[in-house]
Amino acid sequence: MAHRPLTETEIRQLEAQGCSAQDWSQVLVKGPFQAERVVGAHFSGNVRLGRLNGAVSLPGRPDRRCGVYWSRVHECTIGDHCVVDQVGLMAHYELEVHVAVEQVAVLQVTGETSFGNGVEIDVLNEGGGRGLPICDRLSAQLAYLIVCYRHDAALVARLTELVRAYARSRRAPTGRIGEGAQLSRVSYISNVEIGPFAQLEGAARLEEGTIASCREAPTRVGTGVQARRFIFLSGAQVDQGAIVDRCLVGQNVSMGRQYSAENSVFFCNSELFHGEACSVFAGPYTVTHHKSTLLIAGLFSFYNAGSGTNQSNHMYKLGPVHQGVLERGCKTGSFSYLLWPSRVGAFSSVIGKHATHFDSSNLPFAVISEHAGRSVCIPGMNLFTVGTRRDGAKWPARDGRTDPARLDQVHFPVLSPYTIGRMLRGIEQLNALAGKAREGQDFLNFNGIAVQKLLVKTSARYYEIAIRLFIGECLARKLESLGQAATLAERRAGLAADVAPELYPWVDLGGLLAPQPVVAALLARVTSGALADLDAFLRACRAIHRDYEKHEWSWCARLIAQRTGQDLATIPTAALIQLLEQWRETVGKFHNMVVQDAAREFDADMQLGYGIDGDAAVRAADFEAVRGAHVSNKFVLGVREDTERTNARAQQLIDRLSALVPADVPLVGTQA
Repeated sequence: MAHRPLTETEIRQLEAQGCSAQDWSQVLVKGPFQAERVVGAHFSGNVRLGRLNGAVSLPGRPDRRCGVYWSRVHECTIGDHCVVDQVGLMAHYELEVHVAVEQVAVLQVTGETSFGNGVEIDVLNEGGGRGLPICDRLSAQLAYLIVCYRHDAALVARLTELVRAYARSRRAPTGRIGEGAQLSRVSYISNVEIGPFAQLEGAARLEEGTIASCREAPTRVGTGVQARRFIFLSGAQVDQGAIVDRCLVGQNVSMGRQYSAENSVFFCNSELFHGEACSVFAGPYTVTHHKSTLLIAGLFSFYNAGSGTNQSNHMYKLGPVHQGVLERGCKTGSFSYLLWPSRVGAFSSVIGKHATHFDSSNLPFAVISEHAGRSVCIPGMNLFTVGTRRDGAKWPARDGRTDPARLDQVHFPVLSPYTIGRMLRGIEQLNALAGKAREGQDFLNFNGIAVQKLLVKTSARYYEIAIRLFIGECLARKLESLGQAATLAERRAGLAADVAPELYPWVDLGGLLAPQPVVAALLARVTSGALADLDAFLRACRAIHRDYEKHEWSWCARLIAQRTGQDLATIPTAALIQLLEQWRETVGKFHNMVVQDAAREFDADMQLGYGIDGDAAVRAADFEAVRGAHVSNKFVLGVREDTERTNARAQQLIDRLSALVPADVPLVGTQA
């Protein structure tokens, strides 16, 4: 129904109810207009009022009768079934249906704006040089390429222009508040776009930003929040006095408890409480919960920061050098310190204070500690810890994104071509260093970090366990996908399909794992203009995400061929059986090591402080009442069940393959 002018009778009724207007002829309404629902309001400029019948449901409070009460409204369109109550100034906004705005001091757009889209921030390197324009369509992959691929000027220029073009398309002199959004007790909002079903309650000051939201994933901005030049994506929860300047807070990210951040991006499912971030690229699942923790100028993902974690380089010469990388899955212990620039390999733990620059990227799953001023690395040790196994299971289970349009593409496998490739290179490099070591030399210098020479063979064994686990799991899934009734020829054809020509390195694009040739093809499409806008780029990344298992098998097939010396098109079935036998045996050993690590959580030393007023028996009973017993622990039982499932899968596949092998054909040896 079209808007119409007010009648003289309606104007007199409104004035009798304490309303006024700069020019009543500029106030248009929809019929049937309920004048009794507009009380104490002042209108100026062109104002459009929708149907005011009905009520708006408010969580935890009585429903509010629709209408405009005790508010000043300038150049606004108010949609059907809205509540505007006690708003000091609402200017240049369009409210969609079922919106509630209550007790807001200022809600205004002051001129043409892009609502935070296109704001450039200095991320990863606080000294500049890696400027990133943010927008409400920014994914972790897009940000990663703009920030980290500065060596490819054409690529960065093209991607940056895609973001800026999108930002230009968002420029408008009027803001929008989406359907079902609710704003209550907010002090000041200026130049902020607010998406459908967003909830703003008690925020202090919001300027130049976008709060993306949707019915499936409402975004919440809570008490005391101050945000300036920002993007909040769907499902984000920003609350409890968080202070944000020049930041993007991604899908299903939680931030609060006085967290302070500037010039940083936080991608999906991250959790940021109490601490501080400056120029941080926080990839998916970056977690920091402690007041004393400062993250500065680093790239993180699947990361957990211990209390007091800090990184810096204050040797001011040409200025501070603040930039470092902790690859996916890292942890830092309490009061750990890293001197930037440094790079820590995937799934590593950093303990202590490190005052030297090092690169352990080819030594994943390491424990890195400090001894007498030296950074010492034990490669592979983290493979067998309870924490690493729990992390691998919890991340996919904790993906809380409910928006159907997921921006960040995330792969979760702990063992992948990305980490296995690093292990292969690490073994090769460690063996080369050990071969060149002087007699009596106890430590090897591996890119600035010390590795004990006696541990080279042990680390290689650790990595070999991981490699066999990876190969066995990939082979089992591939054989299972070929079906129970497949002939030998069909199995060989399936295994040999799309084998990679070489063991290409893999790249972690902000949570998306892909082989370098696939990434190179993506970059070529960007620079050629084949990907014309941000949506096209997002679709391309989703396609890479969907193809993970295909690319994973292609890479693993090349690894199997290299290690067995067999062409998969003609590989003897007995060789496949031996790989499965190795997998079954290795899974058993690996799980036993993990269970043994879990058993340490139940040692007598861990019972100190329990049974506080009793003897040893009381202490043990109190401990078991609180922590349970090792034999009945849910995690331990899960590991043992996984061992049984693997044994059953392996045996089933071996039985199928054995039926295809003549009794007199010996097994073909594989690499130890």
